[in-house]
Amino acid sequence: MVCRLKGGDPFVFGRGGEEALALARRRVPFEVVPGVSSAIAAPAAAGIPVTHRGLARSLLVVTGHGPALRWEVLRADTVVVLMGAARAGAIAGAMVAAGWGPDTPAALVAAATTPAQRLVRGRLGDIDRRPDGLATPAVLVVGAVTTLAEELAAAALAATGG
Repeated sequence: MVCRLKGGDPFVFGRGGEEALALARRRVPFEVVPGVSSAIAAPAAAGIPVTHRGLARSLLVVTGHGPALRWEVLRADTVVVLMGAARAGAIAGAMVAAGWGPDTPAALVAAATTPAQRLVRGRLGDIDRRPDGLATPAVLVVGAVTTLAEELAAAALAATGG
């Protein structure tokens, strides 16, 4: 028996689909256990709901790897960029160049759900000036929902007695 353990959901920007197809084509029995994608879990751990009544009713999840995205046609109330921390400045710059406002709220969530978790909030126009040493993995979250992080994180801390 072999277990291929992957964090998050194996079918979200992972090789889960490729691996499952390879096994299926070789008639190797397998089971896929879905997980919670870091696209949802990391922002939630930092107090950022990816959708919120009155602020965000659409969500776009993209990868920070690969060819440049066409930000002039990719639009959503909330954008989550997975595997994009190292390129956060370039991604934010490309979004601004494509017509996204430089004052659009943005955040980086690093090492989510671990003791090293860090949240850096800013705007598309300045998120590239993130603090040195920001751990990876990290996700870039863009949209008005990022403005809720401070209030929700404070409430969660108070609820736990911290």
